[in-house]
Amino acid sequence: MMVSANSSSPKTFVNWKNNGLTSLLGPAVYNLPVPLNLSSMWNFGSLLIVCLMTQIMSGLLMAVHYTPEVDQAFRSVVHIMRDVNGGWFLRSFHANGASVFFLLAYLHIGRGVYYHSFHMRGTWLVGCLIFVLLMATAFTGYVLPWGQMSFWGATVITNLFGAIPYVGNMVMEWIWGGHCVGDASLKRFFVLHFLSPFIIAVLVAVHIIFLHGTGSSNPIGVDTDGDLVPFHSYYFLKDLVGIVLMGGFLVLLCLLKPDLFLDPTNFIPANPMKTPVHIQPEWYFLFAYSILRSVPSKLGGIGALAASVVILFFLTLYPKSVFRGVSMNVMSQVLFFLFVGDFVLLTYIGMCPVEEPFISLGAFASVFYFVFFIAYPMSWFIYEEYMLSDWKELLWNKNAVGSSYDCLMVK
Repeated sequence: MMVSANSSSPKTFVNWKNNGLTSLLGPAVYNLPVPLNLSSMWNFGSLLIVCLMTQIMSGLLMAVHYTPEVDQAFRSVVHIMRDVNGGWFLRSFHANGASVFFLLAYLHIGRGVYYHSFHMRGTWLVGCLIFVLLMATAFTGYVLPWGQMSFWGATVITNLFGAIPYVGNMVMEWIWGGHCVGDASLKRFFVLHFLSPFIIAVLVAVHIIFLHGTGSSNPIGVDTDGDLVPFHSYYFLKDLVGIVLMGGFLVLLCLLKPDLFLDPTNFIPANPMKTPVHIQPEWYFLFAYSILRSVPSKLGGIGALAASVVILFFLTLYPKSVFRGVSMNVMSQVLFFLFVGDFVLLTYIGMCPVEEPFISLGAFASVFYFVFFIAYPMSWFIYEEYMLSDWKELLWNKNAVGSSYDCLMVK
């Protein structure tokens, strides 16, 4: 069932009865008009919403048993895994769910960059804000087990704020709640980790409102207002298949390899007197960590670290190209997938020791990371100006011939 683009009536497919719940959910879920040609790359949004819901529920169940005190935090996590019924699965589901969450988030952002979703400015900016808050939530959650890597990771990352001129030490002590990472820091991280998912949920609702206002992009980057179908059942069932596959993968991961994404060092209680040999964050922060350590200056490293995420906000300033997305642009496709490879390389380098050749390779990968955001829009216009010049000339000649023929017919 399709709706005509020239119809003056609202784009609706089903007449809802006078019911509060159905009138609320109808336009947002059941009756939402979406393009006809969406692929599975558009499933990540619904998968991320499900991930957020499962993370909130599993986190609430663990919060009942967790104690945010430096002397009890590690023991309370052990208590959850050993004494609470199903606690080992709950903790593994929450920890591995965070990894799946970030994997889907990176795929979602990558799809947006590939198909130029950043031209929907409100939707994109709210999405970037969600991503920043998601990173903060994951960092505070990584500190809560209060193992060796949790403590030293929190110490290293929060010490970076000390490099900020004039206000660095004040900000650092405000985060710590004292003069070093301790009990006050853990309590603050726990409160932030507990509250931030609900803030993310509100931002997700705003994100969806903006998305419904602008409409979804599509794989071929053309206007599809005339070819729309209702979200249910065309895409609801498609998303449901993705949710089942994702849930099955996560459950199998928790049953077969529950500690796959966990650092063995974090199974040791925090010891401020013993520094781990190699301090590194979770895998989803490794790309930024590689950029940080590739800059010799501490302040410069912090600037590069922040810029690696903040640069996403500035994609909305890119000029629009003839084609929305790079599905028709071979040059931009090559550049995009080189960027994906560079992102994977930075993630790998973050796991390696700070020595050659990883230092030089990390510096090169970090430079290419930022060069991509400069070269990417240039590749659109180079392709359109030089590669499509013959196509433009052919189209212009066709229009000219058509106009001449119309003139002759009129005469």
